[in-house]
Amino acid sequence: MGNSLLSLFLFTFLLVGSVQCNPNYADALAKSLLFFQGQRSGRVPADQQLKWRSNSGLFDGRLANVDLSGGYYDAGDNVKFNFPMAYTTTMLSWGTIEYGKRMGGQIKEARAAIRWATDYLLKCATSTPGKLYVGVGDPNVDHKCWERPEDMDTVRTVYWVSPNKPGSDVAAETAAALAAASIVFRRVDPTYSKQLLRTAQQVYHFALQYQGSYSDSLGSAVCPFYCSYSGFKDELLWGAAWLFRATNAVYYYNLVKSLGADDQPDIFSWDNKYAGAHVLLSRRALLNGDKNFDQYKQEAENFMCKILPNSPSSSTQYTQGGLMYKLPESNLQYVTSITFLLTTYSKYMAATKHTFNCGGVLVTPNTLRSIAKRQVDYILGENPLKMSYMVGYGPYFPKRIHHRGSSLPSIAAHPQTIGCDGGFQPFFHSMNPNPNILIGAVVGGPNQNDGFPDDRSDYSHSEPATYINGAFVGPLAYFAGIR
Repeated sequence: MGNSLLSLFLFTFLLVGSVQCNPNYADALAKSLLFFQGQRSGRVPADQQLKWRSNSGLFDGRLANVDLSGGYYDAGDNVKFNFPMAYTTTMLSWGTIEYGKRMGGQIKEARAAIRWATDYLLKCATSTPGKLYVGVGDPNVDHKCWERPEDMDTVRTVYWVSPNKPGSDVAAETAAALAAASIVFRRVDPTYSKQLLRTAQQVYHFALQYQGSYSDSLGSAVCPFYCSYSGFKDELLWGAAWLFRATNAVYYYNLVKSLGADDQPDIFSWDNKYAGAHVLLSRRALLNGDKNFDQYKQEAENFMCKILPNSPSSSTQYTQGGLMYKLPESNLQYVTSITFLLTTYSKYMAATKHTFNCGGVLVTPNTLRSIAKRQVDYILGENPLKMSYMVGYGPYFPKRIHHRGSSLPSIAAHPQTIGCDGGFQPFFHSMNPNPNILIGAVVGGPNQNDGFPDDRSDYSHSEPATYINGAFVGPLAYFAGIR
């Protein structure tokens, strides 16, 4: 009896100990950045670490007589959608601006991940006067195939917006990405930084001058995949906010103010930028005591009150295991983006010992930090399944992710071409783990009951995406840098 009691005590102690032991945030940070190498389109460099990926999409843009090679495939497919790619770039850049000092040696990897996107976005913005290229590859054709990017034989249709086919949402997001990246490179590569900023201003001017949604202009090329459901006013605000941050110019301040009353959603994502813009603009109120920005501080705090579980105005559901649950499809994209805003606003608050109230509930910097940490730790394995939702991190992680390159044998292992239909049998439908580990990929995540089937065909839960990781890098760096 004594022995069994002792065993029970030890088991309980180990269980409690494992929950209290912090994840290795520095390791997760390094892996979250390595993931982007697995998403590369174009000619991979000599220092490519994920060796199972090689050159692909080298002739992207040829159908429009331009070079649009490079950039990233958005998720588990072989399409380049610039709307989510630009958002990913903005978030990677914001994370590097905000948390670069906590990244250690990984800041070089963060800059490389950003530059892989911005080199491509610059080509999209400057190749043809009067046009902004916004995507390569027909998603409706691509999604019918299961083939490696290196074997791609689907039509690489080129999509663009122009004065008579406007796309203020994708253009203003592209401007935000280039402006944010210009801050990242300001000291380390001033010439490149100036090019990014100059192009950001031109692209933003286009977004403002020719207003309209790219969803209306491009139809089934972008919908339902990355339809701009929230409209383009949020991107106009977000783009102007980033250009103001990058230039400090009164012109952009006046633009921000002129864009008028905002929506106040309880979400932040590649589609809806209002909450991000409010937190970004609130910095001036909190750190500089600038009363002109108090409106954004108030809006940022209204957002936090909609997220915090014990707030009277909370509209956010949490699973029994403690995960924020917003929407059934790829829920972790919302978790990582919102967590970025939690850590960042907490950081701004802590700098001036600021607090606020949600009804009768006092919110301190630590309130936000604790919720953010719970989300990060859940994703890294502190959850009912003890499953890390980052591939290659921890002992137990998704093995059958919905990702073409990861699930098909590499060129080295299988030099013969695998055609459009050739990948379904035996690879897509196989119960075997994927042969290539897409290290650092964060998948769509568990369902609202904290369950996860690890099923390749279940793309809502098992597909990774650039924008999930793009927003996760900042919070990982935040916690990695706290000792």
